[in-house]
Amino acid sequence: MFTGLIEEVGQVAVISSADEELSLLIEAPTIGAECVVGDSVAINGICLTVEQVTGSRLQFHVGAETVQRSTAAGWQAGTPVNLERARATGQRMGGHFVQGHVDCVGELIKRDPPAETVYFTFALPAPWCPFVAEKGSIAVDGISLTVTEVTKEGFSVAIIPYTLEHTNLAQLSVGAQVNLEVDIIAKYVYNMLNPSDESPESTITKEFLTEHGFY
Repeated sequence: MFTGLIEEVGQVAVISSADEELSLLIEAPTIGAECVVGDSVAINGICLTVEQVTGSRLQFHVGAETVQRSTAAGWQAGTPVNLERARATGQRMGGHFVQGHVDCVGELIKRDPPAETVYFTFALPAPWCPFVAEKGSIAVDGISLTVTEVTKEGFSVAIIPYTLEHTNLAQLSVGAQVNLEVDIIAKYVYNMLNPSDESPESTITKEFLTEHGFY
C-alpha cells in the first residue's frame, strides 16, 4: 500500500521488451541503497517488485497486463519516474490509499501559465469518469492529488510549488500521457450500487448511503 507521497524522482537506466513484457532497471540514488529484493516500489504509480539491487539501481519486471494499462511501454532510457516505497506500519498516512494498480492512462490537455500554483487538466477515459469527484482523491503518475474540478473532458488538479519541484510534473507538457488510479473507495461504492447479474443482491443502496451520511 502507498500514499502517493513521492520519495524521489528516479530515472529509467535500461529498459528492454520481450513477449509484450518489460525488464526495467531504475536509477534511484535516494531509496535504492535502502531497498532489498522483494520490496514493493511504485514507479509512476505502478506497483512493482524489486528483483535485484545493484548499488543505487533497482531491477523490475513489468507484466503484459501492466504494460497494456499504463504508460510503461513508452518509457525509454532517461525517462524521469516518480518513486515511492510501500508504507511501513506506524508511519503517518499522508496523501490517500494508493494501491499502485493503474486503472487507465490519461492525457494532459491543459496546463495553466506558470504561477505559484499551477493547474493541470487531464482527459479521462469515459468509463472511469464516475469514479472522480470534486475534492476527491486521485493518483496521477503515483502522486496523490486532490481533484479541484470535474470537467466534461476529465478533471483538473492544483499543483503547489513543492509538488512541482519534487515530482516529474514539472517536465510534463500538453499531450503527455500519465498513469491514473482512481480512489479505491469509489470503486467499491460503485460496485455496490451497480452489481453485475452474477453478484448477490446487495442491501447497500443509494438511500442507505444517504441516510448514513456517505452520499
